[in-house]
Amino acid sequence: MQFNEFMLKLKNHFTQLTKDIDVLFEVEVDKDELWNLYLDSFPKGTNQIYRKRREFDCSCCRHFIKSLGNVVAIKNNQIKTIWDFDTGSPDQFQPVVDALNNYVKSKRITNVFITKELKFGAAYSIENKDNKCIRYNHFHLTLPNKFQYKGYDTIDTVKGNYRATKEVFKRSLEELNMDSIDTVLELIAQNSLYKGKEWEESLNKFKKLKSDYEHISSDKEKDIFCWHQSLKVGNSIGRIRNHSIGTLLTNITEGMNLDEAVRKYEQIVAPENYKRSKPIFTKRMLENAKKKIQKLGYMESLKRRFANIDDITVNNILFANKDSVNRNQDLDVFGELEKEVAVNPKKFDKVEEINIQDFIDNVLPTAKELEVLFENRLSRNLCSLIAPTIKESKTMFKWNNNFCWAYTGNITDSSMKENVKKVGGKVDGILRFSIQWNDDNEPNYCDYDAHCLEPNGKHIYFHNKRDVETTGMLDVDVIYPEEGIPAVENITWVDKSKMKKGNYSFFVNCFRACSGNKGFSAEIEYNGQIYQFVYNKPLKQNENVEVATVYFNGQTFTIKELLSSTTSSKKIWNLQSNQFIPVSVVMYSLNYWDEQGVGNKHYMFMLKDCVNPEEPNGFYNEFLNYELNEHRKVMEALGQKLSVVSAEDQLSGLGFSSTRRNELIVKVKGNIERILKIKF
Repeated sequence: MQFNEFMLKLKNHFTQLTKDIDVLFEVEVDKDELWNLYLDSFPKGTNQIYRKRREFDCSCCRHFIKSLGNVVAIKNNQIKTIWDFDTGSPDQFQPVVDALNNYVKSKRITNVFITKELKFGAAYSIENKDNKCIRYNHFHLTLPNKFQYKGYDTIDTVKGNYRATKEVFKRSLEELNMDSIDTVLELIAQNSLYKGKEWEESLNKFKKLKSDYEHISSDKEKDIFCWHQSLKVGNSIGRIRNHSIGTLLTNITEGMNLDEAVRKYEQIVAPENYKRSKPIFTKRMLENAKKKIQKLGYMESLKRRFANIDDITVNNILFANKDSVNRNQDLDVFGELEKEVAVNPKKFDKVEEINIQDFIDNVLPTAKELEVLFENRLSRNLCSLIAPTIKESKTMFKWNNNFCWAYTGNITDSSMKENVKKVGGKVDGILRFSIQWNDDNEPNYCDYDAHCLEPNGKHIYFHNKRDVETTGMLDVDVIYPEEGIPAVENITWVDKSKMKKGNYSFFVNCFRACSGNKGFSAEIEYNGQIYQFVYNKPLKQNENVEVATVYFNGQTFTIKELLSSTTSSKKIWNLQSNQFIPVSVVMYSLNYWDEQGVGNKHYMFMLKDCVNPEEPNGFYNEFLNYELNEHRKVMEALGQKLSVVSAEDQLSGLGFSSTRRNELIVKVKGNIERILKIKF
């Protein structure tokens, strides 16, 4: 066979190879090795020395093989080379193309083939020798126009972009699990994901590609699949992991709480539109949770109501005054008017102090009547005891009874701390200062700012949010409060070893006074103890309100409280504030009933006539048995959805966590009357 016949076979093969594809690829080869393989693969006697070189050894053919010899196409997820054809010359050219074909197929694709030139090689060349013209035939091909690059970026830049897309696509296929894709598609289907519809088509295509990818067993074939598909699908799918929806998929795959994952996604897509308050779950999650609840026998346990004193066994009551429970007494109009006269807590600054355990052990046993001074600052401590509607129902909780409790704001702990966490603030630092406003039924659209003056002279606030030297940082800054959403700001320190010795002075500045101006609340936390403050007065424009100074000696913290309590009286939970209120029941939180000790202990002072006007959850995830953890999103939604039925003489009052510093002024009546300040 003549070389020009062999070349015609190659040309026809290349035409068939490329007629229905738009992209060619390169495999990684040593191009000198590829050229030598070509020369060495001719059968003995078919590539003789011609002059000083072998017959098929010429610079034109060498350039062709080094330029196009490693170019491949992908068909049916297999590499197809330009050498993969029948030459019709088994004794001369077939061994050559077979050797080149096998060598190229054994290599991995490393790039997309990009070229600005369409012509490679030359059909022939003419040499004059001894007055004769000698024609030499060579490798040559003209590529279809569709393979010519006409862009302005360099070829290396274009190749680099394609490589990056392929690598991101491969990571997406390997790292994002199918459950996360199904979960997001369900959220989109039930219209629970902001701008989710824009991703629905891409996600369905990606899901199909991932399914195909997982059915490929060979690593090399998986790599071929990624090269081929990443170019076909484009950047929206090829780089899906780097898009906002990819962040959501990654977070769900890695086990992040679904609400938190969606919050992070929606903050990326439209931070100003993020107002989600309900837990997110899918139909599949709901069905699985229902099956588990039925299997464990918890269906009757879901129904909840407010508890009353008859629900509590006598051995779990530390103090009871049933006379103070009964609200059906004749109206004493003078007594009612007397309740409107506020008591100033400062008059009790010098009274005898006692810690809570000494009070329980040594005072309560002989007390006949008990009253507490319900200061305005204690409004955050209001709580209710929640009981099962069906008394015999199985307990869902970590303890051995089916009771739980809820603090005001429908949470189980510090509402401010939870609100800071919701907007991405750090609440587990060494020292924390948080403020909150716009958190009741009347909007407060003022712009209050949290400030701290540090011992090193640095001032942390909205114009200087971070002190790298001490690790202090303002990580939440609200400028325009939104109706129905508590506004919070938060400053934390995360590394005690970098904090400077001295005073950390905390204050609040009113940057903008406007409608609803009626004050704020604040928290300072360190060593697991939370100090709470309330300022219930309007602030003037640019007014500063000092909250507290925390002194750090290099190891420990001490606090000097500077914020004064207001003495105005207002009605909260059917109680008049800054008045002494009779106590009906004193008890530990139910996770410490019957000599249990599960989690944090709370001390509860249930008050006469205290009525919870809110709609508390029937239960909370942090209370639930561990066997229900896998269904926490559905359980959270059920806790919110199932209303708590009202009950006569509900047990509501003040709760105090053992992990938070606080104090309570009480009036104890026994053989004598005493005023005490209980320290928690």
